[in-house]
Amino acid sequence: MDQVTGGEAFVRMLQLHGVKHIFGLCGDTSLPFYDAMCRLDHGMQHILTRDERSAAYMADGYARVSGRVGVCEGPSGGGATYILPGIVEANESSIPVLCFTSDISVSARGRYALTELDQKALFKPLTKWNTVLDSGADIPRVLRTAFKQMTTGRPGAVHIGLPYDVQKQLVDAADIWGDASLNQFPSRRSGADPAAVKEAARLLAQAERPLFIVGGGVVISGAEQELIACAERLGAPVATTISGQGSIGDTHPLALGVVGSNGGTLPTRSVVQAADLVVFVSCRAGSVTTERWRYPAPGKVTVMQLDIDAAAIGTNYPVAVGMVGDAKLTLAILNNELEAAGAHARTWGRDAVAAAKQEKFAAFRKLAESGESPIRPERVVAELNRVLPGDAVVVADPGTPCPYFSAYYENARTGRQFISNRAHGALGYSMAAAVGAHFGRPGAKIVSVMGDGSFGFTVGELETICRLRVPLAMIVISNASYGWIKAGQKTGFGERYFSVDFSRTDHAAVASAFGVKSYRVEDPAKLAATLRLAIESNEPVLVDVLCQPLEQASAPVSEWIA
Repeated sequence: MDQVTGGEAFVRMLQLHGVKHIFGLCGDTSLPFYDAMCRLDHGMQHILTRDERSAAYMADGYARVSGRVGVCEGPSGGGATYILPGIVEANESSIPVLCFTSDISVSARGRYALTELDQKALFKPLTKWNTVLDSGADIPRVLRTAFKQMTTGRPGAVHIGLPYDVQKQLVDAADIWGDASLNQFPSRRSGADPAAVKEAARLLAQAERPLFIVGGGVVISGAEQELIACAERLGAPVATTISGQGSIGDTHPLALGVVGSNGGTLPTRSVVQAADLVVFVSCRAGSVTTERWRYPAPGKVTVMQLDIDAAAIGTNYPVAVGMVGDAKLTLAILNNELEAAGAHARTWGRDAVAAAKQEKFAAFRKLAESGESPIRPERVVAELNRVLPGDAVVVADPGTPCPYFSAYYENARTGRQFISNRAHGALGYSMAAAVGAHFGRPGAKIVSVMGDGSFGFTVGELETICRLRVPLAMIVISNASYGWIKAGQKTGFGERYFSVDFSRTDHAAVASAFGVKSYRVEDPAKLAATLRLAIESNEPVLVDVLCQPLEQASAPVSEWIA
């Protein structure tokens, strides 16, 4: 009987499932796996990171743009705890990320071994599925289960604990086989109950002002054209969550843009208020999208919901129809049923969208054309709108960049062209996720936009970027504060600013010390030319933009506007 070590079996199982990139950081308990990676011919690239958080964020960004599973790894103890933020973000965003962390030997459990902790308990509430291996013989079966869990049903993150001695045990080579189709997501799709879809079509055909509010699942399932077909047949506006951007091209006459408390505006809110039927598609109708469940108003509008996760349907709004299924399959059936029901396009949708966007962008342009210093964030978005190629992917951190880019950045293409970590909104995401996006979509221009708070979280990855010559364009919105919190202190706590300001950093000088070509922009007149240099470069570039503080700005955040 041919046998291989557990470390070798783990490598081969990843290879058989079509893995091409692994993001991670080394540790003592990972040595057998690393040795197997070194010795075997497997065709995978290991990207060494400087922080386990970054490894998870890289895997997340990779998965979002590639449609394939992202893989990250780290060592036991502190490494396992550091990697957690990226795993919970991916899981709650329905992004399949395989995280495996090495662990102390099974034989050392309960003996006060260095770095011992209960990894299974630690990861259980943060993942879709999770286990810690006890035997090398279980490696093939566990990895097959992991890929199935990640990519079927609602996609999500999984975790495997890989003890040191398990990596050295012998595994029967005959058990090592896998299904590479489970590396794509979603896999093994299922559609909704035909009767529910037919009833949804009937109600939509009767509605006078139907509206779609779309979450990230449409892009995940590749259902953009099916959604657009339904919207065009009805003449219904399509609003999105931040994660749902790309479900419809931003220049489409039915594309309302982002709605909600982060990135939504009063004109776009007015369209939600005017609708008499709202269909939440792959959208959980959470607090941000609905401005704390006020828009649409509960009980005053008919609500229907389509989601791959049955538990999401009817949680926040009573639904007239609930459809459990894959968005692509179900929307295709819905379009056929709409045709059979005689649905026709209303003029309301295009007119409402045109009026809302005209009002929204007229206000935006006044601010974006300002020659004031510090530079207005609106001007940064406007200049990037002009210079970015159509295939660019923008990765925005959740602080200052998120509301501005969600509201005003426009890309005519469908698909994943914009990313922000909206499940938990942790700082330090953008730069690392952009590295992952580069490896997931190497032909596209990847742009990381971050606040200076986020830069401080992730600055160490500048070494990774330089070592691997990742041609990112990195833009730092510099205002020397944790701006989102400071703006909240202004509007909700009587301008009592406490422990939110920090010293101004010369981010260009810091990046230059790592070897990154860098620019610092204080004059608005020089912003466009500098950004163009960064976008057109084939090497890593950072632009440090001294921007208006968020508490002084007119950010599209409903609580601050009110």
